[in-house]
Amino acid sequence: MRRRHRITGLLGAIALTAATLAAAGPAYAGTPAADPPPAEFGTDWHDPLTAAPPVTRPATRSCQVTLAEAQFRDFTPYRGGYTPPAGCGTARWAKVVLRLDGKVKGRQYDRLGHLSLGGVEVLRTSTPQPSPDGITWSVEKDVTRYRDTLARPQPVEMLIGNVVDDTYTGVIDVKVTLTFYAADARTPAPDTPDRVLPLTSPTVTTPRNTERLLAEVYATGSGGGCEEYWYMTTPDAAPYSCKAADGPHREVRVLVDGQLAGIAAPFPTVWTGGWSNPFLWYVTPGPRAFDVQPVRYDLTPYAALLNDGRPHRIEVSVAGVPAGQSGWSTPTNLLLWQDETRKVVTGALTRHEESEPTGHSRWTPAAPGARHRLDTEGGHGLTVTGYLNTSHGRVATTVSRTVRGTSVHHWTDGENQDALTATWTDEESVTHGPATTRTARTYTMDGETTLGAGDRLRTVLSLGDRAHTVTLRGGRAVDSSRLDDRYTGDATYTANVPRDQRHAVATTSARYRLYGSAAPGGCYDRTVAAVQGTLTVDRRHC
Repeated sequence: MRRRHRITGLLGAIALTAATLAAAGPAYAGTPAADPPPAEFGTDWHDPLTAAPPVTRPATRSCQVTLAEAQFRDFTPYRGGYTPPAGCGTARWAKVVLRLDGKVKGRQYDRLGHLSLGGVEVLRTSTPQPSPDGITWSVEKDVTRYRDTLARPQPVEMLIGNVVDDTYTGVIDVKVTLTFYAADARTPAPDTPDRVLPLTSPTVTTPRNTERLLAEVYATGSGGGCEEYWYMTTPDAAPYSCKAADGPHREVRVLVDGQLAGIAAPFPTVWTGGWSNPFLWYVTPGPRAFDVQPVRYDLTPYAALLNDGRPHRIEVSVAGVPAGQSGWSTPTNLLLWQDETRKVVTGALTRHEESEPTGHSRWTPAAPGARHRLDTEGGHGLTVTGYLNTSHGRVATTVSRTVRGTSVHHWTDGENQDALTATWTDEESVTHGPATTRTARTYTMDGETTLGAGDRLRTVLSLGDRAHTVTLRGGRAVDSSRLDDRYTGDATYTANVPRDQRHAVATTSARYRLYGSAAPGGCYDRTVAAVQGTLTVDRRHC
């Protein structure tokens, strides 16, 4: 993925920007080097790692299956087969952990990847950019919720689209495994969906006894065009290299039979070549760069409508993308829970209210010698309610969600200076029977890239991913968790020269804090930092 941007244009083939790396959990848990960092980057650096916690694993019997093993040189997908293990129970597992181990050396862009079983997307990932001497990395993800898919033999497809030639030499070598942990009396199987349906076409027929319905959308702006940097696009009138008629406001929407059923703010992922400066990401990637988490929607208020046994249309779109322009990928899974004692669950959608969606940008032209300015704000609200007549009584579900984004974008003519400060919020409340779960998400981005004297390109950037979730019963909090994942980086190198003449320097750090029920032991706090690719800090606070 390359940024259609003046600075990127100046860098040409040297600016290694690109695609999409995801999966969950840390890549490496190294310790700081005993030697001081070098004065500038050399031909090798520390393997990529995140500060996020590893996937917890129960102390029960385990079985491992290799899901895929391939070398990606082009856009030929790996295809194989999956068979559930025989030694760890049949389907009701305590946990299932997916792990990707990868290695690559030479020169290569970051590349977009995905992995599916029976059409169900279980991993969306991209790759770190390699050193000449080579790097290794790993990614873990809890995939227990795909129990329905994992319980049966499935076709496997995996692709990390890649280009290998005389310039870009890195062959991406990966192995993906699944480890199954058996359930027992002390570690029972968790509640997981009874059915997982990939939304391979807009038309779908769901089981008639569905009593809970979620959608997960792996929404990513990627593929090499301006939508990789959607948050920096400008209206057509403004003199900037990445255009979008209505500006940079984006919203991921789900429609059921043409009616708006869910809204969400997309996460502003920065891949490992982003902001025209790969030196920011060699050791410490930004939030979610190694874990493309799906956007989740509770569609339970629509379950009664879908339970009539007829085909219905469920469609996903990204509002704000110019008509006819590509650049977004939105693979979607439907997660369904069924009422085991009823063949048909009836009910009704009783409320549908939405505010008028807004998305407005105001361009202020630059005075001589100054910078252009684009102020953008947008928002939308949606509330839906429905009820179901289940075997355990009538259960009502109300889902309310409000999204909002604000940003200020500055740039000079020629885009040798380019800066953005932005905040996105996504607040959701789901009341299902007697329980209400409220989640407040905040995403932040504050950075500037400058191409200065001697073609020295400097990027200073901070990113934030925060969320607070609380569950209430009878007005009293019974469960809560809080996430605060932050990245900061400052990297400089000489553009338009061979790799060994860049004289690159970079200081980067990431701190991942997680408290409450989602954290192992109730508290997780880890900081990692690197200087010129050398790990200098790896500190745990809890």
